[in-house]
Amino acid sequence: MLNGIPASHGIGIGSICVIEEYDLTYEAVKIEDTEKEQKRFDKAIEQFKEETSKMAEDIRNRIGPKEAEILESHMVMISDPTMAGEMSKMIAVGQCAEAAVEAVCDMFIGMFSKMDDEFMQQRAADISDIKLSLLKILLGIKDVDIGSVPAGTILVARDLTPSMTSQIKKENVAGILTEIGGKTSHSAILARALEIPAVLSVPNITSLVKNKDTAIVDGTEGNVYINPEGDILSGYIIKREEHIRKQAELKKFFGKETKTADGISPELFCNIGTPQDAKKAVECDGEGVGLFRSEFLFMDNKHMPTEEEQFLAYKEAAETLGGKVLIIRTLDIGGDKDIPYLNMKKEENPFLGYRAVRYCLGNKDSYSIQLRAILRASAFGKVKIMVPLVTCVEEIRAVKDLLTEIKKELDQEGIAYDKNIEVGCMIETPSASLIADLLAKESDFFSIGTNDLTQYTMSVDRGNADVAYLYSTFQPSVLRSIKHIIDCGKAAGIPVGMCGEAAADPLFIPLLISFGLSEFSVNPVLVLTARCIISKWSKKEADELAEKVMSLSTEAEILALLKESVK
Repeated sequence: MLNGIPASHGIGIGSICVIEEYDLTYEAVKIEDTEKEQKRFDKAIEQFKEETSKMAEDIRNRIGPKEAEILESHMVMISDPTMAGEMSKMIAVGQCAEAAVEAVCDMFIGMFSKMDDEFMQQRAADISDIKLSLLKILLGIKDVDIGSVPAGTILVARDLTPSMTSQIKKENVAGILTEIGGKTSHSAILARALEIPAVLSVPNITSLVKNKDTAIVDGTEGNVYINPEGDILSGYIIKREEHIRKQAELKKFFGKETKTADGISPELFCNIGTPQDAKKAVECDGEGVGLFRSEFLFMDNKHMPTEEEQFLAYKEAAETLGGKVLIIRTLDIGGDKDIPYLNMKKEENPFLGYRAVRYCLGNKDSYSIQLRAILRASAFGKVKIMVPLVTCVEEIRAVKDLLTEIKKELDQEGIAYDKNIEVGCMIETPSASLIADLLAKESDFFSIGTNDLTQYTMSVDRGNADVAYLYSTFQPSVLRSIKHIIDCGKAAGIPVGMCGEAAADPLFIPLLISFGLSEFSVNPVLVLTARCIISKWSKKEADELAEKVMSLSTEAEILALLKESVK
């Protein structure tokens, strides 16, 4: 048995087709006729755009608009003057087009790969795909026709890029295996949209298998079997039928109210990063948005987005939700998220440095622009403001004071906004947890960010493999912290949500029901899964389990109990 990252749930059983890597070697000769080389480069860019546009349109028709945006973003990137302009500069001084493409793309890949943020790391994967596509065009290499593989095929590749995945015919591909990639990669997103089981980052998989081998792809557990014995194969055929049954069960929850077995009704929201993602939240039956990561409006720009640009983005999301809640997190920059045009100074320990609300309050002019844009957008929907990385009462008070000043300006200008807009704290530090009772007096709501709360509570860099074993939301200290935050929120009469990954974890959901979480905010594709799990637990059953869990001393003991108890 082999193991990898379970990226798209389900069981796939079929015959392997190995996608060989392309030979992209070229001779980096000195170019004398740079004008001619520039024309060759321009022609390659146009061909790339044309082919990508066709693939995006095909995906839009077969899968959906959200998935099509993945390839459309590639056209936006290559059209950016910074990227294409740098390539042209290299050609102008005698570099061949292939060398220019490779050098510039590698520069951006290196920059984005170093960021400890899954969205920015995915940007590196996008540029890698762009580089591969452009080099194939320049070198005259034809793509493998993935669309022609027979039914029951298990695709195996070092990396299945979005442009390759876009050719897949769902009815023919039973599973996907790769040597690199993770759950948030665009290929994983497309695999999930196509409902094809996928296991990624399986070490050396391309060299361990050959064409026509039989494989089992367990996209739920991350297990892979090559030429399995009869009893294993028959067992997985039964598992596959069970998975199909469960998927059919999930569809029954579309359009249903989110409620526990005894009728408690928490809210089930979605996490989004762009205004367009709000459409996905609606399509997936989310009841609102618990986290709009506004920093991506800044990261996707080459300049500070203007008030009008921000206003239109927030307004679009609010209108798309049609009156459902939209919680906008103000700029959460710093740490692993850098924006070059802000010229933020380098810090030895950026995660403990000048980031998030600290940066915003230190740059009130730009922060005021964002707050004005959010306030203006609040006239078009049920918008709330969430402040990230709060560690003391002074910070949330300072934000509220700034909002008061901006409201006065808008009143004087006759600009409409929600005069009772709610302002809440994102609780993601031990400090905020310890004074949650004090922060609750200053806040209209809380949202628990489990990723940073776990990292800071356990003093663990989640990107450091040597200490990654300590990074777990099921650590007793983290569980106690989460329960305390929710208790403080309930005591103050304010709702408490959770927008970290734990909110969608089947093992964690019964604990959150017991603690009294008001709002679960998850990836849009997990809405129905979370709703189904919530429906299976009564408060009494969840309380009984939580009491046992909170009496245990180690993460291992807690996980063992939850795995044997969760429905």
